[in-house]
Amino acid sequence: MFTLTLALKTQFNLLVFLNIFMEGGPLFMSLILICLLLSIAFLIIGFSSINKSSEKTNKMLKMAVDSSLLGLVIGFLGSVLGLISAFDSVEAMGNPDPAIFAGGLKVSLLTATFGLFSFVIARIGILILRSGLKIQSKND
Repeated sequence: MFTLTLALKTQFNLLVFLNIFMEGGPLFMSLILICLLLSIAFLIIGFSSINKSSEKTNKMLKMAVDSSLLGLVIGFLGSVLGLISAFDSVEAMGNPDPAIFAGGLKVSLLTATFGLFSFVIARIGILILRSGLKIQSKND
């Protein structure tokens, strides 16, 4: 019974995340997700080459920094475009219901939130990799 409850709870959580992902706009949310995955991949490659080649590690570190910043900027671009479309709909309606306006604002801020989340996750990895590089260079 516990296993069934845990499986249903996991399925429900995945559906909630998928719903938030789709509300934020699949184009911008997908681009941010790609930037996050690229940052993580660059960090993994950097960690795996830290003892072998500091040049490759530095290159992967720079790539992770660039991809994390790109995800952040894409998130804010999606947010600004969402705000513009929300204000366009308010202008078209004339006197909108505050609940509709608040819903539009929430949706426009989802991309910025996901961009910030991906940036923070990548930055934590970048800081750890930089400290590992400093320790490795002191040992050599």
